Amino acid sequence: MDFYGFSVLVELISGGRGCNTCIAASYNLLGSREETGMRANDRITAQQELFAGLYDEFMPRVYRYLGYQVNDVQLTEDLISVVFEKALNGFDKYSRDRAAFSTWIFTIARNTLIDHFRTSKAGRQVPLDESVEVASPAPSPQEQVEQMAEQAYLRQCLSRLPEEDQEIVRLKFAAEFNNRQIAKILGLSESNVGVRLFRAVKKLREDFDVSWNR
Repeated sequence: MDFYGFSVLVELISGGRGCNTCIAASYNLLGSREETGMRANDRITAQQELFAGLYDEFMPRVYRYLGYQVNDVQLTEDLISVVFEKALNGFDKYSRDRAAFSTWIFTIARNTLIDHFRTSKAGRQVPLDESVEVASPAPSPQEQVEQMAEQAYLRQCLSRLPEEDQEIVRLKFAAEFNNRQIAKILGLSESNVGVRLFRAVKKLREDFDVSWNR
């Protein structure tokens, strides 16, 4: 198994497709803002169109990022609705000169998760198999058993990483950010992100090999 390619990790966190409920909920937000006056309406319409395009582009990545960290599909959809509601409400204050939209929206997502885990008694959990869609071409029963076992081992290995290293892995492989973007979101240097990511991948690969070959 070529674990360094993170094929299992990508499968484990690729559950952002088919989120029709959260798509409908977030798009409903776009029609809820009403202002009087032709100029205000034109401005809001332009903002809504821009926001809708950004939503289409970034929602799957934000969904995967959130879904990776919670143990419930409905909770993931609730959280993503909160994230994009916050983004919509604050969109008139957003400036691309200050930060890329990807940095801005994932900062909102991170803060939303922090607030959730701060108030939740359940605490942070790694998702179970039923909360993630595994993209595979109709695997055989034996392949399904092997995939579930691999994912279980991988979850155990991930949970043993320091929290900030877990976050770097999430942003890299779930949110699909490059090292420079991760550095900006976490307030780290790009070289530090690169070193920590290299060490995290190395640690995951070593731990996975040990666990898998027992």
